[in-house]
Amino acid sequence: MRQLSPWLALFLIALSGCAELDQSLRLLGLPQSAALTQDKAAAGLKEALRVGTGNATTLTGKPDGYFRNAAIKILMPDQLQAFEKGLRVFGFGPQVDEFVLSMNRAAERAAPQAKDIFLGAIATMTFADAQQILSGGETAATDYFRSKTTAQLTAAFHPQVARAMNEVGVTRQYKDLVRQFKAIPFAKTELIDIDQYVVGKSLEGLFLMLGREEQAIRQDPAARVTPLLKEVFGRRTP
Repeated sequence: MRQLSPWLALFLIALSGCAELDQSLRLLGLPQSAALTQDKAAAGLKEALRVGTGNATTLTGKPDGYFRNAAIKILMPDQLQAFEKGLRVFGFGPQVDEFVLSMNRAAERAAPQAKDIFLGAIATMTFADAQQILSGGETAATDYFRSKTTAQLTAAFHPQVARAMNEVGVTRQYKDLVRQFKAIPFAKTELIDIDQYVVGKSLEGLFLMLGREEQAIRQDPAARVTPLLKEVFGRRTP
């Protein structure tokens, strides 16, 4: 019998019309008795997405969620790499470190804003959206969220990041660091929109963690943390 990943089987069952379901199962080599009801399959799909997005926002939206995660830690902007090196040479390493920490703290405070936005995207998922996820790769659901929510997330994150950065002093620190760097002979640099930079990096990290959560639910039984996920995704092994 042909082996089929539980994620793919779930989508096929959720998307198939009643008249098409038996034929789809036969083509896939699955017995009809193994089929989930459409309602349960659809519920399992949405629950998987809720769990994955919930985990991603929880992991990023806590102290050190960005700062202690090497994969998503926000570093000095590329445009300021020479700036950073010059400051460290001249003894301003602690100020640079505090600046980097402040950017990550701002991202951590903004990340929880994503939860309701993701839930809204799940609630409004269409047949076409699900088909796109079905035909995609291991992070197809993450790609769906990226395409559907980036603009809304950017709008929600920007004021939160700006407030958080001002509260922790990162904007003042950045301006101070730039002034210090410009005082160094022959130094050349340009100011960048630091709020926009932090928002962009926050979203990059959030979607990276969401992709990992999606892959875990697809592949790892331990990631199926609710009874419905265990039932839906435990029907078949990849």
